[in-house]
Amino acid sequence: MESYILAAASVVRASVPATVFSPLSSSSRPVVFRTDVAGPSPAARAVRCGAAEGSVLHRLEDEMFNSLEVIQWESGKSINSIAAAQGIRIRRRCRPRYPSEGVGADRAVPRNVLEQIIWDKEVEVSQRKAKAPLQKVMESAERAPPPRDFVGALDAARRRNGLPALIAEVKKASPIKGLLREHFNPVEIAHAYEKNGAACLSILTDEKHFLGSFENLETVRNSGVNCPLLCKEFVIDVWQIYYARSKGADAVLLIAAVLPDLDIKYMLRVCRSLGMTALVEVHDERELDRVLKIDGVEIIGINNRSLGTFEVDTANTDMLLRKRGHVIRKKGIKVVSESGLFTPEDVAYVQNAGVSAVLVGESLVTQEDPGRAIAGLFGKELLH
Repeated sequence: MESYILAAASVVRASVPATVFSPLSSSSRPVVFRTDVAGPSPAARAVRCGAAEGSVLHRLEDEMFNSLEVIQWESGKSINSIAAAQGIRIRRRCRPRYPSEGVGADRAVPRNVLEQIIWDKEVEVSQRKAKAPLQKVMESAERAPPPRDFVGALDAARRRNGLPALIAEVKKASPIKGLLREHFNPVEIAHAYEKNGAACLSILTDEKHFLGSFENLETVRNSGVNCPLLCKEFVIDVWQIYYARSKGADAVLLIAAVLPDLDIKYMLRVCRSLGMTALVEVHDERELDRVLKIDGVEIIGINNRSLGTFEVDTANTDMLLRKRGHVIRKKGIKVVSESGLFTPEDVAYVQNAGVSAVLVGESLVTQEDPGRAIAGLFGKELLH
């Protein structure tokens, strides 16, 4: 499955606005369009793209079609080679069934857990889109109640407590630790988090690896919780962003280790058009440098878990902010530290490094009372 933006592009520059087709399947037969190009450029050039049948048309600005990624893709480079040039190690492939459940030639071997998740996600999203086409999901997103101010909630909580704001995660399991909480009631946990000072909530929606669901997201949203909600999903297609909005999400996660720069740029614009916030996650210096070159980023999440070893070290937050903190501050970007936060000392450490918020799940949800565990994490009760 090709990257959402790079998979198919049809550009008309004269009297028709720039557009992009979103193919429903990577198996769409490739076609070639001739496109008129204004200005001193050649009068026309070929654009490789997926067949338009069954596609949904979106407006894009000309600059996206002049990007290096699109030019490389048009010249015949694969999405994986384009992504690899940006330092992205997660390969993209789509199988007729979940890759981890295949046999023989149908069984692919992922390099790491994240790659396995993404391969499975490609199949899942393809199946979901077949049942709920993008146009239908977009219409549902338009009917959803207005999104809550995710950034504003973080700012207010930080001022109120003099500590990093808390994004508390509603999380049943993980592919690394397995089942985290046997008695799992997402609504009870969400209300307990809010009552004990969480500024925002993160709701896991991946079913196969985290035992989450979009139904959990929707149920929490409709339960009377006032905190803004982050849809903690492995986004590879804008369909997921619209679907998250239709289920009540106020923010979504975009992972730089998975998404090429052009995808991040486009998805940020989709988020803005919906009034949503995008939390752009990085793991290392190269990913951070890529994201800092992209306009419109409001929040960066630094994941303290290594993609290579999957070991957790909060020193990752400190190291990256020492190296790039001046750029981040100049741009007015807020930073969230993710993973490996269990004690007040951990929180103080990343606060001194310069973070605005922390995203915490495991150290809270594994406690008997996840809400009361917040005071233990911060060393005091939070005002709310």
